[in-house]
Amino acid sequence: MQHQLLIGYADRHTFLNRLSGSTKLLCFVGLSIIGMMTYDTRYLIGIMLFSLVIFHFSKIKYREISFVVSVIIGFSVLNLVMVYVFAPHYGVSIYGTEHLLLGNNQHYFNLTTEQLFYEFNLLLKYTFAVPLALIFLMTTNPSEFAASLNKIGISYRVSYSVAIALRYIPDVQSDYRTISLAQQARGFEISKKAKFMTRVRGGIQILLPLIFSSLDRIEIISQAMELRRFGKGKHRSWYMAQKFRANDYLALIIVALLILLGGLLFHVNGGRFWNPFK
Repeated sequence: MQHQLLIGYADRHTFLNRLSGSTKLLCFVGLSIIGMMTYDTRYLIGIMLFSLVIFHFSKIKYREISFVVSVIIGFSVLNLVMVYVFAPHYGVSIYGTEHLLLGNNQHYFNLTTEQLFYEFNLLLKYTFAVPLALIFLMTTNPSEFAASLNKIGISYRVSYSVAIALRYIPDVQSDYRTISLAQQARGFEISKKAKFMTRVRGGIQILLPLIFSSLDRIEIISQAMELRRFGKGKHRSWYMAQKFRANDYLALIIVALLILLGGLLFHVNGGRFWNPFK
């Protein structure tokens, strides 16, 4: 259970860990933007396979992320269902054709091939983005990442704030686990054995002390930074600074080519959507 809740950086001695933090950020943001913009199924399948291959080489174990993946899957399924409920004919309006699978034209909630195809594209977007986000989060040293951001021109105040946020994620998860165990020791059953609503109420009871403990930690960190006169100077040195290496440039070139390919498909398709129903 501890591995399932603690999501954060770990040195796994892979080539992804050795990449600069700013390189991983630029690659993640670039692929996320082009992936969210395009609805070319062929391209989405390609970058999904690419992200899954990269995730395999990251050596991240499923047991470390199983809880997070379960939550993401739940929200993804809910989102796909809500898309159909609120716009069951959106795929028809996009692709300009209608092939009924269930129901008839007189029913509002009929099911068409176009709608299924559109929602399949949405599923591909979720599938390729989640591994990339987990790779970035779990292979990036927060201190080195802050130094990399400052190196590419971002203010060291902003860079340091991002580093603190990344460091803070495992701390919040650890506090959540500690408070949860304390609540269960007092008789509040919030494990999988309890009913759903009981677990929801237990989660709410955990939320309040978690907020207060987080505010206490923020106060301690801010006071420590003020005592050290953080932010007074225009520049600062970095203990974990890392220069760009050949692997960083290679990764940026590969991602740039993938982004250019996605842009080229915009021109070929005459827009963001690839229409196989024409």
